Amino acid sequence: MSDLESKEDHRAASFADRIRVRRHPSPPHVGATPAVLGGEAEPVSFDQTELREILNLYGRKVAAGEWRDYAIDFTDQKAVFSIYRRASECALYRIEKIPKLAKKQGAYCVVAASGLVLKRGPDLRRVIGALDRKLKLVSG
Repeated sequence: MSDLESKEDHRAASFADRIRVRRHPSPPHVGATPAVLGGEAEPVSFDQTELREILNLYGRKVAAGEWRDYAIDFTDQKAVFSIYRRASECALYRIEKIPKLAKKQGAYCVVAASGLVLKRGPDLRRVIGALDRKLKLVSG
């Protein structure tokens, strides 16, 4: 084995040691504080099915030309999916997941740019349905 091959093997091994897949523990009990859990609070995030529902709606609205950009934020208290008409403007809507409110008002809500809560509830699909309303023809 040449000196070059042994250096490459060493680099590959050290690189593999540095990269580790971080597995998140199961979500803590809703309403539990970090002090009760014995550690720092993990950021709240959307799981795969929640993101699929949100991105399906987002894709339909982008195809219709209504929305153009989005942002996702994760904090210790909530996860937020913000929807923009243009990247330079403020968010048109925010889809928020707040696990602390799961038992009281429902973990999900849709908030308009003005701060008005359009819909709140425990089922994400029903909550984001407020943004996916079909227009109706009204004859006068």
